[in-house]
Amino acid sequence: MTNSRFYTLGRLAGAKARRVQWMWSSLTGNDEVAIQAEYGVGREMAAVVRARSGVEPDADLQRLMDTTRERLAAVVRNKHHRFAVGLLGDEQPTAYALPGGFIFVTQSLTRLCERNEDELAFVIAHEMAHVIRRHAIHRVLRQAAVAAVSMAAPGRGTVGPWLRKVGVEWLERAYSQEQEFEADELGAMMTRAAGFDATGAVHLFERLKALNPDSDATGVGTYLSTHPPVTERIARLRGSAGATA
Repeated sequence: MTNSRFYTLGRLAGAKARRVQWMWSSLTGNDEVAIQAEYGVGREMAAVVRARSGVEPDADLQRLMDTTRERLAAVVRNKHHRFAVGLLGDEQPTAYALPGGFIFVTQSLTRLCERNEDELAFVIAHEMAHVIRRHAIHRVLRQAAVAAVSMAAPGRGTVGPWLRKVGVEWLERAYSQEQEFEADELGAMMTRAAGFDATGAVHLFERLKALNPDSDATGVGTYLSTHPPVTERIARLRGSAGATA
């Protein structure tokens, strides 16, 4: 990349998010190049997540997650996307996706699901949907005019320090409600297409709501605290007509 482009990106650091996103799109070019660039950003962020949260080894569960991921990835139309699922030792039931398809699920969430493959499939598909719909990279661009330079030249070692500063907890609460609804809908469609029972999504939300029956948010920390109300998500999933990946 030329010095003039770096200079331009630096000036964009204080601009509106849509201008940063437009510059990202113009620099990355076609879809394949954009996805490759997102992968570079996500890889650096994933290293921070692993260091901060701690990877939780469980060979049997990891095999289940990998098999589930493979089935879901097979129904994604854009084959430039690639996905990886890792297990974390955090106590809160939570999951999140990074740009480029790096997905993390906590052991506590798998225990809440009782390792039910249909419920876990929805968790993974929901996070994959955030990547496919570009929610993951756009939230980084919004928050990070963060070295818009590092967005255009991933792997330069600037995204990691930024994430360490803001904290990985930010990853759990940065989406809008409409983005969550969109990920729910696409995630449910993907689970059906991959041969899973899509009602697993409803069962998952019912489990989460049962942890705090007096609240329409949840008692499980930040995983759903800024997300749409659980009852509304359940209603939308039951009435969903599906989407396209």
